[in-house]
Amino acid sequence: MNHNLNFLLKYNNKKNIRYDSFFKSLSIANSRNLKTFVETGTMRGKRKFLFFFKYNWKDGMSTLIFCEYAKQVNGKLFSCDINSQNIKYAKRSTKKFINYVNFVESDSLLFLKNFKHKIDFLYLDSLDGHNPSDASMHQLNEAKSAIDKLHRNSLILLDDKNLKTTQSLEFLLANKFNILNETDEQILLGY
Repeated sequence: MNHNLNFLLKYNNKKNIRYDSFFKSLSIANSRNLKTFVETGTMRGKRKFLFFFKYNWKDGMSTLIFCEYAKQVNGKLFSCDINSQNIKYAKRSTKKFINYVNFVESDSLLFLKNFKHKIDFLYLDSLDGHNPSDASMHQLNEAKSAIDKLHRNSLILLDDKNLKTTQSLEFLLANKFNILNETDEQILLGY
């Protein structure tokens, strides 16, 4: 099934350094007819004034992009974040896609462990990489928690390359995943 991905062009902002990676990842997801998306770490806004937020292009806008993709393919995004403010902001930012997204406020490891569906596309972007050792271990544990929910056509997109990906990448390669695309910020894997 080949859906039109022209909607992605509006996310091609010079501050969105992850745009090319998202475009390539969603092109492959589209060719594989992937519809169930899971992301750990939802989009965060930047506080502009006291009560106003604006898009944080530096974060890549993954939640908004995945929601709009889900609408295009009649799919579903499950977005998990431990921070209630991030969930609140993401809900406001994606309200026109409400039928295509479920937000879950939870620790990502518990969320993935208890997730009841097969995962077509897994985006691991929780726990900022300010402490690379902790962040890398956390992403590894997320990959381990989700691996039994993946299938032959699943894709995994790892964010914050070299800050969080060192252990998870090694684990996924040992489990027969291959690198399909790599940028300075992200690594896409699949079978």
